[in-house]
Amino acid sequence: MPPWGAALVLLAALALLGLLAPWLRRPGRLAVGARTLPGAGGQGHKEEVYGRSPADQLSDGREPLPGGCRLICKPSALAQCLLRAFRRSAALEPGPRSWLSGPHLQTLCHFVLPVGPGPELAREYLQLADDGLVALDWVVGPCARSHRFTNAGGLPAVLLVIPNAWGRLTRNVLGFCLLALERGYYPVIFHRRGHHDCPLVSPRLQPFGDPSDLKEAITYIRFRHPAAPLFAVSEGSGSALLLSYLGECGSSSYVTGAACISPVLRCREWFEAGLPWPYERGFLLHQKIALSRYATALEDTVDIGKLFRSRSLREFEETLFCHTKSFPISWDTYWDHNDPLRDVDEAAVPVLCICSADDPVCGPPNHFLPTELFHSNPYFFLLLSRHGGHCGFLRQEPLPAWSHEVILEYFRALTEFFRMEEKMKGLSRRRASCLGGRRRWGTLPKWEVSPSSYLEEIFSWKRSYTR
Repeated sequence: MPPWGAALVLLAALALLGLLAPWLRRPGRLAVGARTLPGAGGQGHKEEVYGRSPADQLSDGREPLPGGCRLICKPSALAQCLLRAFRRSAALEPGPRSWLSGPHLQTLCHFVLPVGPGPELAREYLQLADDGLVALDWVVGPCARSHRFTNAGGLPAVLLVIPNAWGRLTRNVLGFCLLALERGYYPVIFHRRGHHDCPLVSPRLQPFGDPSDLKEAITYIRFRHPAAPLFAVSEGSGSALLLSYLGECGSSSYVTGAACISPVLRCREWFEAGLPWPYERGFLLHQKIALSRYATALEDTVDIGKLFRSRSLREFEETLFCHTKSFPISWDTYWDHNDPLRDVDEAAVPVLCICSADDPVCGPPNHFLPTELFHSNPYFFLLLSRHGGHCGFLRQEPLPAWSHEVILEYFRALTEFFRMEEKMKGLSRRRASCLGGRRRWGTLPKWEVSPSSYLEEIFSWKRSYTR
């Protein structure tokens, strides 16, 4: 572990633990305030609001799952399939409460504790069209004892993992890669320019929601593994990159299914509102340390002095990408091009977002979660839990985070659903071709029309080819 890493761990731990006690609240009541609605009867109504968790307030109550989780989505055949899979999931079953139950401890252990021994990685650098470099870390070991391939063809599915936007490779990301490798996937971690020891060969960094580099990386992965299914998982603020890619590519995306762990969906509001200052200072310090090695290379494009004097994440982001010396833009223009939900209506890939109602980094779910997206868009599914912190979802050691198990169960359910859908479509086409070859008069007997008549009702999932 490098010296600056140890210093970061120490400073972040002191900052978080120093303020942990004063603003630590009971689980389930974080970010829920007492308020009196018009026509309410005062104090009694306030107690009713406090008695319900944020997860209950955002859900209609029709989709209860084990462990107090809720699935918020638009009704569809795929939604019913996922509900059945999650109801059978052992990962969602509530376990014994431990010292890790608090949201801040969940977040602290995830981001601050040393990573420890991780998987064996084989790094590959990819030169981009503008001569920049990104890194792909292929997880090659330790070798799994027994692979259970996820598709009928016997080829392991490729699993693309996108870390958070600050470039820190966390314990959960590495643990998820190891678990996926054991389950028969072939994980690969995407690192942006200048992140995680990836050289910065040109004075250009990747903006918050610009998927251009990710597009080239996915195209390369598809070239290397043309016949393997491709799934994608993102963590925290890194979800902006994945959602931007899915929105821009639409039905042309190579991804079969995607999942986001504690995604930041209302990104501009998140930057402007700011984080609780221990988290804000910790993330800001990590970015300053990471970019300090490139200060000389960036001084021709960015005001380095102002950048390292930044006191908030917004000021840092604005100085780095808006107040450039060559092509300055406004804050509004920046988010017009980097909002991860700017093209969300074009997304044609199922996306599961796993969020916690006590997330101390994103804030109250009724503020940072656009629930109308999940109620209206059939491609987006929200699994909202009562506890878990930010990207935590930890259980007692040595069990992995329960979000990892749920994501792999989700991918398995997607694979089975699409396989069954293709099978039924093939059956329908063969039956239509057989019936079309006969010359028929009058109406068909009931036994002949029944198989095709209910296909559309049962398998109502349809991909949109709009781009």
